[in-house]
Amino acid sequence: MPVDEALARILSAGKTLGSELVKLDDVIGRVLAKDVKAKRDQPPFQSSAMDGYAARHQDLSDRLTLVGVSAAGHAYRGAVKKGQAVRILTGAPLPAGADTIVIQENVAVDGKWVTAREIPALGRNIRPQGLDFKTNDLLISSGTRVSARDIGLMAAANAAVVSVRQRPRVVLFTTGDELVLPGDRPRADQIFSSNSQALAAVLSAWGAEVINLGIVRDDMKATMAAIKKAAKADILVTTGGASVGDHDYVQEALKRSDIKIDFWKIALRPGKPLMFGTKGKLCVLGLPGNPVSALVCARIFLKPLIGKMLGLDARDVPVMARAETALPANDERQDYLRATLRYEDDGARVVHMFSRQDSSMQRNLRNADCLIIRPPRAPEVAKGALVPVLLLDF
Repeated sequence: MPVDEALARILSAGKTLGSELVKLDDVIGRVLAKDVKAKRDQPPFQSSAMDGYAARHQDLSDRLTLVGVSAAGHAYRGAVKKGQAVRILTGAPLPAGADTIVIQENVAVDGKWVTAREIPALGRNIRPQGLDFKTNDLLISSGTRVSARDIGLMAAANAAVVSVRQRPRVVLFTTGDELVLPGDRPRADQIFSSNSQALAAVLSAWGAEVINLGIVRDDMKATMAAIKKAAKADILVTTGGASVGDHDYVQEALKRSDIKIDFWKIALRPGKPLMFGTKGKLCVLGLPGNPVSALVCARIFLKPLIGKMLGLDARDVPVMARAETALPANDERQDYLRATLRYEDDGARVVHMFSRQDSSMQRNLRNADCLIIRPPRAPEVAKGALVPVLLLDF
């Protein structure tokens, strides 16, 4: 099955999840389900932009009488009258009657007397009410993944609780008697498992709530028991055991668990044995056991699926870059070649393909920051030609 068709089938099965109310302290990285609007003006009053003295502009050529102080959180309660001035600090409310602030560097003070050495323009050094935002202004649109800057703005707007999309619940396990967890003692014929740790980390970063079941042994009963734990999840992710070898139980266990298998082979490199199925609202992705293939397939298929469930635009638009070297013609599978991206002095992107593309080499994947996309049967590409590139964000 072509990659585009496989992705379309996966996305058609994924549904946007509902919403929940979350306190501002817990909203970082979540996706807004509703717009955030201002509940009042900010600032809610005219305020001083500088430390200085507030007065009537028409009086600034005369000596003024100091009658009080306006500080942040401690407003001057009276009104500034003819011939008067009020000491004012940055952020403090502008007293009634005043229309200009003279900065303190331009004022001579002698006891209760204040004299402006330089007269500013009318209205100078005053922040108007609602300078930042006004009541009912749209501050942050729904569908936004909340950043620290968003949180600062929401806090300023008194949005103490906001509506966000529920996190997709993902149950994850990896299979294989050859695997042990990092920190355990392997036999001579075993290797350390990396899939569940890496996938749990990246799925969490993409916005999912992950339940990592760890390693499931190559056994039908154990595999079906692990699948059963995903009954209330939105996505089940497995790695390994999806082919038809003597010790591959995942596909048969899924079928026995009444999960409808849509497809299990894709014209893709790395990652041909990728499996997809559904049961009700549950989407099941059987990723290859190869660690590089698992992570590449997660980037291509899982990230857009989680994005759709979060109400985000699931489309993945590659960028174009110049090939640093010539690329050979491709076969019938769509290739995702590990590479690095750099920028020339003229701003052009240039992509460098690693010479070794063996899908067992995790170090290469770690050192890559993008994947060159080579469509099926793509002709040879000359050095300097533009090629599509998928950026890596994990």
